[in-house]
Amino acid sequence: MRSLPYVTGLAAALVLAVACPVAAADGGAEGFTIKDPRITESSGLAASRAHPGIYWTHNDQDQPRIFGVDSETGETVATITLRGVGEPRDMEAISVGPDGNIYVGDIGDNLDGGWDHVWIYRFPEPERLRDQTVTATQFDVKYADGPRNAEALMVHPKTGRVYIASKNEDGGGLYEGPATLDAKATNVFRRIGEVPWVTDGAFSPDGTELVLRSYFSARGYEWKNGRLGADHRVRAPIQGQSESVTYTTDGTALMIGTEGEQSPVERVAVEKEPGSGGGAKSPGGPADGGKAAGNDEKGDVTTYGLLVLGGGAVLVLALRRRRGRG
Repeated sequence: MRSLPYVTGLAAALVLAVACPVAAADGGAEGFTIKDPRITESSGLAASRAHPGIYWTHNDQDQPRIFGVDSETGETVATITLRGVGEPRDMEAISVGPDGNIYVGDIGDNLDGGWDHVWIYRFPEPERLRDQTVTATQFDVKYADGPRNAEALMVHPKTGRVYIASKNEDGGGLYEGPATLDAKATNVFRRIGEVPWVTDGAFSPDGTELVLRSYFSARGYEWKNGRLGADHRVRAPIQGQSESVTYTTDGTALMIGTEGEQSPVERVAVEKEPGSGGGAKSPGGPADGGKAAGNDEKGDVTTYGLLVLGGGAVLVLALRRRRGRG
């Protein structure tokens, strides 16, 4: 998705280097870097259930394919090509369901309502990590209240129900799919909640928490009886164009990614929210009494802007000193 320019320039690079730890090669405490030159627009991220340490990702406007990336090395260990589906328009999200299937959301709509329907592709997670072609099932999707743009698709880890969060500058909606997707009929998704600007989302492995992220922030929501509960801020790293989030399979951390060549996937540890029944929050991002997400977004943008300006000043001073010594 290209709706927000990349953060560029030496000042931004300096801030990123200072604020965000360099990705660890083993995908451990700090994350990893996607090294495959074919992956330039990593728009979704999902932790493999069948292969520990492997993360599935994909480009947005690409062939019908996904990539399995090893978090220890950042290298692609499997390229999965889908047959039985049409030509993708804008693949924006990926999730692994409790049924052992991978779900890919071809749900992007840069025209903000130009498509009268979008698609979900579903196929079994491969047993072996190798390049292969698999047969996928294609599902037609419409929204009960009309077409819209979306970049987040989440499959609940217990019920297997599929949810989509729409993307809108003034706030989007959370949409619930039917209990069972039907390949022979249109699957109508109905609005069940209001959410901020969203570029991706993920359920915690125990199904009690839903995290939704945007370009500059993230929020966690308690998930109760299939609906959004109390929300709290979740710490998110500064990235060029933040497009993806997933939980690690053990639920101890969030893996947060961005678009671009050699794009980093950063690990953010989570801890249990006291009294939340197993939900999680990010250290340093406590519950704030349900403060409006839009206000958080503006505050985060302001903070990051100041950081970039400060980083630029430091860089300029350093260059002047170096020239003076020369």
